[in-house]
Amino acid sequence: MFEKTKAYSGFSVDDIPKAKQFYAETLGLEVSEANGMLTLHIAGSNGVLVYPKGDAHTPASFTILNFPVDDIEAAVDELTARGVEFARYEGMQSDAKGIHRNDGPPIAWFTDPAGNVLSVLQEG
Repeated sequence: MFEKTKAYSGFSVDDIPKAKQFYAETLGLEVSEANGMLTLHIAGSNGVLVYPKGDAHTPASFTILNFPVDDIEAAVDELTARGVEFARYEGMQSDAKGIHRNDGPPIAWFTDPAGNVLSVLQEG
């Protein structure tokens, strides 16, 4: 039934204008808006739907988007310069920049203005 459908994912935020500014300006993604919702246009995807939940929004307790990069050091430095703060989780060792280098590829987590968790991780 779904073998030819072009599925896409979505997540909620509490403030669409703040989300639009963050995803477009801070992260540099192409973002479109229609019917009070956003679509994040990410290379190779059908888009990611961002929908408003207002005060009913609860941040996701897992990573909702992972952004693979060739150079995690450069990506973390650039995002830090744009005001992004990287999360550090108890029991998970991170370096001074917030990059976790154990148990898989180097990865650094951060949140959007609604508290949803995102990451950059080094490919290869």
